[in-house]
Amino acid sequence: MTKIAVKPGLQPELFVYSFPVRVYFENTDAGGVVYHAEYLKFLERARTEWLRHLGFDHQALARNHRIVFVVTQAVVDFMKPARLDDAVAVSVQLESLGKVRCVFTQEIRREAELLVRAKITVACVTGEHFKPAEIPEALRRKMQASL
Repeated sequence: MTKIAVKPGLQPELFVYSFPVRVYFENTDAGGVVYHAEYLKFLERARTEWLRHLGFDHQALARNHRIVFVVTQAVVDFMKPARLDDAVAVSVQLESLGKVRCVFTQEIRREAELLVRAKITVACVTGEHFKPAEIPEALRRKMQASL
């Protein structure tokens, strides 16, 4: 886990979370290069694990609060390719937090080399009708601490 921008009195591990991913054959095209859509999966996995790191998971949020998170916008810059068997780190940093939406800045790196940079906007919606819903207060407090 990478730690930066430590704020006094808060848990530094909340600021930038890093999730390791190994590139498998299933993630690559015929040339052994990661297929572009696979990066979105890597980004999603890292956000899901960040949520678990905060003490929450998607199934419990759906069951207990009747909400789900949906991606409403993804801006992805592909800078360099990842290849078969690469070990990469996928970072998650919360950039902004509203009542319903939040924006994440994410990067995929092979050691110090930046491969992908993304800005992902996520909205909280009701699980049944997909109407906007406020992020549950307990989760919101944990997320707020990471800003």
